[in-house]
Amino acid sequence: MEETSKPLPPDLPLSRGYWQAAREGRLVVQRCTGCGTLRHYPRLLCTACHDSGVDWVELSRRGAIHSWTVSHHAFHPAFRDELPYALVTVDLEEGVRALGRWNGGELQIGQPVIGHFETDGERAELWFSRCK
Repeated sequence: MEETSKPLPPDLPLSRGYWQAAREGRLVVQRCTGCGTLRHYPRLLCTACHDSGVDWVELSRRGAIHSWTVSHHAFHPAFRDELPYALVTVDLEEGVRALGRWNGGELQIGQPVIGHFETDGERAELWFSRCK
């Protein structure tokens, strides 16, 4: 059977800063240069003031589980051998939400977590686990 690689994220100006930092193991999000509102996922305009100016700020990667889902279907063949796996939505300390893979045992709403990136140099996946 032919090995299938996990897909690369598209190289788009809108999200390039996020993926570049992710490959370096850093979690960054956009910050509006007009009003300072953090936004994630990357957007063209600020939802608070509609300004298009943006810079990137690094976050703590700490937060609490807001929700999760368990995937039993591989939406890409490269993930087939990892089934089932959990995806968690995390309320980060800085006030935005992030989605990542789960690597921490039992799940509980409100559970404190910390994120880290696993990278192979080209791809980066955000994983969350229990705070120690």
